[in-house]
Amino acid sequence: MDVSGIATRFAGELIAHRTKLEGKAGEAQNAQTALESAAKAIEEQRDAHRKAAQTLLSRWESNATAGFQKRTDRFDRDLELTAQASTKGAKIVAEVYQALEGRHNTVGNIVEEFITTATKLLQSGLAAAGITAPAGLMRAVAQVADLAGSYIKQSGGELKDARDEMVEAARKLRALQREVDSDGVADPRSEAKQPGKDTGKGEGGQKGKDERKGSAKAEKILENARKHLGYHEGANNRNKWGPTGQPWCSYFATSMWQDAGVDIPKYGFSGDVYKWGEKHGTAYDADALAKQARPGDALLFGSGPDSPATSKHIGIIEKVEGNKITTIEGNSGDQVARRTYTLPKDADKFYGGVHPK
Repeated sequence: MDVSGIATRFAGELIAHRTKLEGKAGEAQNAQTALESAAKAIEEQRDAHRKAAQTLLSRWESNATAGFQKRTDRFDRDLELTAQASTKGAKIVAEVYQALEGRHNTVGNIVEEFITTATKLLQSGLAAAGITAPAGLMRAVAQVADLAGSYIKQSGGELKDARDEMVEAARKLRALQREVDSDGVADPRSEAKQPGKDTGKGEGGQKGKDERKGSAKAEKILENARKHLGYHEGANNRNKWGPTGQPWCSYFATSMWQDAGVDIPKYGFSGDVYKWGEKHGTAYDADALAKQARPGDALLFGSGPDSPATSKHIGIIEKVEGNKITTIEGNSGDQVARRTYTLPKDADKFYGGVHPK
């Protein structure tokens, strides 16, 4: 009779616990390797970006040089912080891997100890009772079953503790992700969401999301703008708000502001809206976008307000949720349309914003 095989069958649940821990440890090790590789790649990208920017700036002098230097420094800082976050993430996962590996070894020892002890019990039962007296063997099997229960309790405890460690690691990684997502690649100065506030119900205005509210005037602006969603221009840019033959995104935005009571001229050039904001103390630049953007604001596209070549488009912010900004824009695809942008991916599209006054 294969008493060792019988003992091994009783160890089925113990072996399953060991296999689960082995799989989770392998996943953690793979994640650690990926994060370490990401940190190294980001550092290499940062070095290459810094060298290229320095080469360009050493040969280029113009009015745009200062702005380029500012954006270069910001991107360099963001890459550094993202690389640091990847390194921290790798350390968190490494700790989990070591803990899982240790628990996997512990449960492996539990399995071996159980099979050895159970085999001895079965052999003793056979030796004492003889093959013609199955009652003795049945008693031994009952003892093995009781023994399995106590060992499964031990291995189950290791599995539960492993789950708790993984949950804690996931919490730490989510906190790191919030730092990176808060206003671009990474910016600890921004108003990141606090741990425990995210209910995890998906995207799009969900409960617990960092959703900003606008003023009563902003609500009026958005009420006006939403009425025109889907409006499509006619031939040669013919539209309701500006002259035929001209781009009309700024005419649309300033008309919505005027209709809500904002004392602003009906501008045809988006850069004039930003300059109006500077004059009235309500403009903010791209670096402050993640912190300052509010519903009802004008969002400026391009690299600066000086000319149509640099100030290319304008939209009205409808909502800000976490790192997503949704706008209502005139002359977007030849119509009034709702668009959504994600920071940091789309950060370079904008040079600033303006609060209504």
